[in-house]
Amino acid sequence: MASRTVPLLVAMALIASVPVHATADPNGHFPAVSPAPQDIRRGGPDVVVGRRAELVVTDTTDPVARVLLDKTLRERGVRDIDVRAKASGKAPLTIHLGPLDRPDIVAALGRTPIPHGAEAYALNVTSRRVVAMGGADAAGQYYAVQTLRQLFVGAHHRWRIAGVMVSDYPAMPLRGTIEGFYGSPWTHSERLAQLAFYGAVKANTYIYAPKDDPFHRERWREPYPQDTLKELGELVKAAADHHVRFTYALSPGTSICYSSELDRAALTQKLQAMYDLGTRAFSIPLDDISYTRWNCQGDQETYGAPGRAAAARAQVDLLNHVQRDFVASHPGTHPLQMVPTEYGDLTDTAYKQVIRATLDPAILVMWTGTDVVPPSITVDQAQRASALFGRNVFVWDNYPVNDYSQSAGRLLLAPYDHREAGLSRHVAGIVSNPMNQAAASKVAVFTMADFMWNDQAYNRDASWTQAASYLAGGNPAGTRALLVFFDLNHLAPTFGPQPWQPQAPALRARIDGNPDELRRYVRQMIEAPATIRATVTDKAFLDDAANWLDATELWARAMSSGLDTLDAITAGDRAAAAAARQQMDALASAAGKIRSVPGENRVEGVVRIGDGVIDVFLDRVRARHDEFVATPPSGSQLDGKDSQ
Repeated sequence: MASRTVPLLVAMALIASVPVHATADPNGHFPAVSPAPQDIRRGGPDVVVGRRAELVVTDTTDPVARVLLDKTLRERGVRDIDVRAKASGKAPLTIHLGPLDRPDIVAALGRTPIPHGAEAYALNVTSRRVVAMGGADAAGQYYAVQTLRQLFVGAHHRWRIAGVMVSDYPAMPLRGTIEGFYGSPWTHSERLAQLAFYGAVKANTYIYAPKDDPFHRERWREPYPQDTLKELGELVKAAADHHVRFTYALSPGTSICYSSELDRAALTQKLQAMYDLGTRAFSIPLDDISYTRWNCQGDQETYGAPGRAAAARAQVDLLNHVQRDFVASHPGTHPLQMVPTEYGDLTDTAYKQVIRATLDPAILVMWTGTDVVPPSITVDQAQRASALFGRNVFVWDNYPVNDYSQSAGRLLLAPYDHREAGLSRHVAGIVSNPMNQAAASKVAVFTMADFMWNDQAYNRDASWTQAASYLAGGNPAGTRALLVFFDLNHLAPTFGPQPWQPQAPALRARIDGNPDELRRYVRQMIEAPATIRATVTDKAFLDDAANWLDATELWARAMSSGLDTLDAITAGDRAAAAAARQQMDALASAAGKIRSVPGENRVEGVVRIGDGVIDVFLDRVRARHDEFVATPPSGSQLDGKDSQ
């Protein structure tokens, strides 16, 4: 981890953008914590939080964890915080924060199981109104405070801290995202917000690899302009202050001459510039390039005719050079990462055989699963992929990325799913490739962070609810409205004919169920956009979702008019049925004209909301109404108001 050089006031400002969230666990024993800890149990009664607290810290306490703790206490009504190196024994609430082996923390942790390994932490809330938080390293301390933030129960000036013991550590070493999509890259402010979010959900990795940054890919030899370099430096520093590993990726494969010393020097100079900014993790993606041709005659002479094995030999030469002559010679660096040209299958080829036999064993190899967008990833598949590449693979999971034609007009808001528990034992980690819409990506990334931290305890529905609560700042009405909205954006496509997650499963179940329940749910759909706009504290999320929220209200009103049509048909009221049908069609037509934001995605299109469910329902209403209109009125109807 790079040294943290962002001033504490700046760090506090970044932390301030992260809302607090807490909802009850399924058993009601204490608040649910995300990611789910490895071990959390009731240790004693809740501890009352008053206006005064004593904070016991030393020079071994992580400064950013200390800032976060101070802010958390003040948000919960603590006004006077006495900072000491040793507890006085007289404070109404005493909190110890620092390394796991600090004697006062060891004593206060009591019988809490002590975890081991990088980023591990232990937390104990005792009946003596003492809270102990110890980390195996600075990140562990920071994560302990992130857990404490979720343990407050009550409201206003009657806050309590749940009396629990926590022993926790990550299942996967690397957890986070890769900004690796095509289309409009994230803005600087979006990246800063993402880094703060990753710290909150205990994700430790961000890989900078936007395909449409010209200096990352097409113009990789050229140095960054000074203003861009300044922003990159700010990202590196901000990442460190949230215990996120900023990984710089350079993708030279479209034009590099592997045998050229000049090209190798240009690549090294680009990496050196990022090292000078504080970057200590690097990646060389070689995805989405051709290996049926060379970019220079020198490679033909050095490696022979182009093909799988020759391409692998050339790539290995370059990658081993970077690992051994740059990465290994620079203090504090992490092993090099790479993305192979064959990144999405389980077929053994001459390319993989060369990689397996000759690539430096320290280098991490990324793998996307059995396809570019895989419908599932199993333990068996991960084991086979690791065997093919001769090391545990680092999973690049193309979810919730929406830069391909099947995802045009979509936000992908389903929770992480169909990834098998136990993967943590067979992969180096997982990173999500998110959407062009950075803030909207938080829904899926939140749930993915849950899985990455503790895949054995992952519960998709519980995590999804926690993601909604996070965005709504814990507001129950906002949480419910978001879950309705998420359901209408649940479809997750692949490159095949069938999506790997279905569209609107909650709505679909109600359409096939009790009509009164469907009517109530449609009312919730109508009200959801306004409730979301009133309760969600992340304004960037509201901006990302704006067109989809507008479309949701129109489609929901169209469904309501469809239900009115059916009711009128049941009552035999032809005029009312015709009016409701006309209103339904007008609303559906208006909804169908809303498009995704021009220029944001590589592939744009009509906004998709509940498609395959809402439109099918409306078609059924139309068919029923057409049948009703074609049926002659009964005699009793001719005597009434419908005869006109």
